[in-house]
Amino acid sequence: MNERIHDLQTPVADAGTGFVRVGMPVSRVDGRAKVTGEARYAAEHPAHDLAYGVVVGSTIARGRIAGFRLREALAVPGVVEIITHENRPRMRSFDLFYKDMTAPAGAPFRPLYDGEIHFSGQPVALVVAETFEAARYAASLVAVDYLPQQHETNLMSQLARSHKPKPLKAGFSPPPDERGDAEAALLAAAVRIEAEYYSGVEHHNPLELFASTVIRGEDGHLTIYDKTQSSQNSRWYVSRVFGLGKDKVTVRNPYVGGAFGSGLRPQYQLPLAVMAALQLRRSVRVVLTRQQMFSLGHRPETLQRIRLGADRDGRLRAIVHEAVAETSCYEDYVEVVVNWSGQLYACDNVKLIYRLVALDQSSPMDMRAPGAAHGVHALEVAMDELAWALRLDPLELRLRNYAEQDQMKGLPFSSKALRDCYERGARRFGWARRPLAPRSMREGSELVGWGMATGTWDAMQMFARAGAVLHADGRLVVSSAATDIGTGTYTAMCTLAADALGLRLEQVMFQLGDSNLPVAPIEGGSSHVATVGSAVAGVCAKLQKRLFRMARRLHNSPFAKARFDEVEFAGGGLRLRRQPSVAMSVEEVMAAAGEAAIEEKYLMLPKVLKQKKYLRATHSAVFCEVKVDEAFGTVRVTRVVSAVAAGRIISAKTARSQVSGAVVWGISQALHEETHADHRLGRFMNHNLAEYHVTVNADVRDIDVIFVDEDDRVVSAIGAKGVGEIGIVGVAAAVCNAIFHATGRRVRSTPMTPEKVMAPGGDVSVSAAL
Repeated sequence: MNERIHDLQTPVADAGTGFVRVGMPVSRVDGRAKVTGEARYAAEHPAHDLAYGVVVGSTIARGRIAGFRLREALAVPGVVEIITHENRPRMRSFDLFYKDMTAPAGAPFRPLYDGEIHFSGQPVALVVAETFEAARYAASLVAVDYLPQQHETNLMSQLARSHKPKPLKAGFSPPPDERGDAEAALLAAAVRIEAEYYSGVEHHNPLELFASTVIRGEDGHLTIYDKTQSSQNSRWYVSRVFGLGKDKVTVRNPYVGGAFGSGLRPQYQLPLAVMAALQLRRSVRVVLTRQQMFSLGHRPETLQRIRLGADRDGRLRAIVHEAVAETSCYEDYVEVVVNWSGQLYACDNVKLIYRLVALDQSSPMDMRAPGAAHGVHALEVAMDELAWALRLDPLELRLRNYAEQDQMKGLPFSSKALRDCYERGARRFGWARRPLAPRSMREGSELVGWGMATGTWDAMQMFARAGAVLHADGRLVVSSAATDIGTGTYTAMCTLAADALGLRLEQVMFQLGDSNLPVAPIEGGSSHVATVGSAVAGVCAKLQKRLFRMARRLHNSPFAKARFDEVEFAGGGLRLRRQPSVAMSVEEVMAAAGEAAIEEKYLMLPKVLKQKKYLRATHSAVFCEVKVDEAFGTVRVTRVVSAVAAGRIISAKTARSQVSGAVVWGISQALHEETHADHRLGRFMNHNLAEYHVTVNADVRDIDVIFVDEDDRVVSAIGAKGVGEIGIVGVAAAVCNAIFHATGRRVRSTPMTPEKVMAPGGDVSVSAAL
């Protein structure tokens, strides 16, 4: 795989000095720990007298447990206990105590609370033994008697009983009211297209399995190493479920082996490990198997219908976007699926509908760009279909309908460099050479196609605290209960702090991943840098002023008559902007002032009143080349250019990594990933990495990432927006559109597998694909 990054404003790091500035492509500060194995993940922390728990999952999708037969399992040498709903320790009874910070409406799943079965694979017992091997073997001997009930897991057969979502979870906005008269405008439009788009279930498959290690201290304090995107969310959950004071529980997650939504909510191994630790009064580790990972953590199956109407010149007159997605029978899991269609293009008549179908499956889960990965995909494929109906270049169609504001709310964008994304991405890709007609390019036995799509995602900011201690030797320690799921949080925060105080990167340490650190939001929604980064910048600004005041008070200080705005922090200390030779190092100031260390704290609150006046979003333009062997239906994605406008780029190297990794995932969504259910059993069947296909090295070729200049001080004080999600949005649509350009066949369901691509008879409808 070849990766390139292009950012005109990215300065080149000076390897000789070690000083860094925001935007430099520096290597990860945690890289050495990860490649040498020094970094420990949730299942790798040692503990004295550690016991091992293995989960037993249900074999039915709905019903009740009639009883257990445990004699054989208990007879296995080394087995300590088998915990079920019949002998578990005390847990709270009200649903409210099981709602974590991101819980949707409904009644959260309560592991081992009672004998009710809600989904196949639901944990029904935990076998605890002195060794993992003994626990695993004993778990295979646990026999459970069930009273099965009729289950329903087929979304497509249950569309008639869809419902509007219940009261909403944080971060979810219902579709806005209709603008104009979309149905009438659609009927009056000169050109109309109508199609359904289907997206199958995708499951999270991070490298690190869900795991929790609960270390019990002599005083009963629980130190928990958990695979989570928020140590404080996990502590909140454990404290409430088990009625423990938060001073009795510490949760840590210094390293997380991939998450992107899978760790937003506490997963069931966490309460099970805590149950065992409380009941046995010893340390316990519970790790899910890869197969058990497929019992939860999936992007919801979704069916969408889009109708577009336009004038002959390509001006949109009507957009109607409807979506139906699955949820569980105990919660209303919701995503923002259709709302993007009211934001992305200028159109006076827009109608948006979103509904849910409750099924006997575990609640779906946020997965990278939740809602947008499906909703924008359908819209962007529909726009490509409209472009072909008009015999108009797909990029030109988007430019003719460019939205200068959010018409649904009547708000301007805080910043929007999407035109620049289109222009720079198209130029780099060579889009101007694209022939309009499908099947116009061939290379050997393969048809060649070029497709493009637009991407968008919300630019969010939460609130956060940060603390900082500057030591006399120039070391700076900054802390916040943030999370690094592999996205580069360590590096971005160290870069911000080093830049603020003019220090070398190796002088800065960022502490995260501990529930006792200053409060930070859950890592998700591409909001962490804008949120925690602003808190870090804020606390460093307080240190700047503190140092400046100390320097001014020194005897014969060269800064005695200087104003703060006349000083800059660079080269290891502070100096006059107009006379850089007048300078003092941090160490000199601290020594002269007689300070061993100075400490500051900062609370970052979003400027809500200002932010409400704007629509805050990131944007991208994705251009894709595919090569299709028509005889076999195989598709190779040979080139992707992703031009991204995501505010100020704090750490160029990790930002590029985020976008290129998201592109890989987008290719996987387009061509490979889908979990198949046997509805007779109500169970996902391809629950392993041999049968659940993902993109691998051989599937990925040239990825070219362009960062378009933006600096958005409405979204955050540091000008950043976030790059985690935007990189995947639009990628699958660009692949789909390129396949159409190569073959003349439209595949309206993902993944676009060979049998769909080579299906005879032209366009492949959803019903045919299913």
